[in-house]
Amino acid sequence: MTLQRRDFVLIALAAALAAPTLAQTIRSESGAVSSTRQTSPISAFSGIWAKPYLGIEPPPSGPGPVTNLARRNGVRDVYRYVGDYRNPILKPPAAEIVRKYGEISLTGVVYPSPRNQCWPQGVPGVFFDVGMQMLQTPDRISIIYIADHEVRHVRVNDIHPALPTPSWYGDSIAHYEGDTLIIDTVGIKAGPFAMMDFYGTPWTDRLHVVERYRLVDDDAVKEGQERGLKENPFLAGGGDSGLAVDDGYKGKGLQLQFTVEDEGVFTMPWSATVTYRRAAAWPEFICAENLHATWGTKENAVPRSDKPDF
Repeated sequence: MTLQRRDFVLIALAAALAAPTLAQTIRSESGAVSSTRQTSPISAFSGIWAKPYLGIEPPPSGPGPVTNLARRNGVRDVYRYVGDYRNPILKPPAAEIVRKYGEISLTGVVYPSPRNQCWPQGVPGVFFDVGMQMLQTPDRISIIYIADHEVRHVRVNDIHPALPTPSWYGDSIAHYEGDTLIIDTVGIKAGPFAMMDFYGTPWTDRLHVVERYRLVDDDAVKEGQERGLKENPFLAGGGDSGLAVDDGYKGKGLQLQFTVEDEGVFTMPWSATVTYRRAAAWPEFICAENLHATWGTKENAVPRSDKPDF
């Protein structure tokens, strides 16, 4: 990390941590104050958070995400992505897409995805990342994810526009309910690799994601991460990203519970969780635009010019 980047992070965190508990107002589309919610301290979730695996935690019960039929040592195989197209959350066209991607993976070919092609992942796909950094201010929340340092900007106590302009991370608004931060996102752009997981599950312009963040005690952190490690392989030291959990930290963890609905893809809403601990450091981890991908594809779909610039 450069000194400039480190100083920016430290200044931003210091500003967030210095802010007191306050009441935040909610503005209507005209700008008038419509109601007031008492918030928790806005610094409660600021900081760097990590988990010891790349993935999410299926719920203890109820509709959950597509998981991998290919297993290795009891957890998902990181070299074969064969999504369970039989998951009842999938409508038939979406199930067929997942099935076809699984067949490709079984041949040993790695199909292009946002993650291996250096494209924005959107939500909920970016929740699979090993970790993130959250910065809170009274009217805005910024979230930086470790892969490519992709950034989301969330407006606090605002409303969605009637017709949000589609973007990689959509239109996100937030409010606090007691000690819980709630983020609501719509308008997520479907790019050339519109996959919300490792298995090719698509989305449409009707995608709607609701996130709920809260601090949890050590028992809840252990339960969540143990559930995550039953599905995802353990990454020692943060894996390639280097974003490792701080084993010496004894404070509370951060848990994200999110719900996904998209009537164009799913038969019902489904949920999952992500449980973080404080991270030991914030390394730099950038996806290179390499024509010859290390993930197995012959060529990456990087931008190209029809003729030389000079």
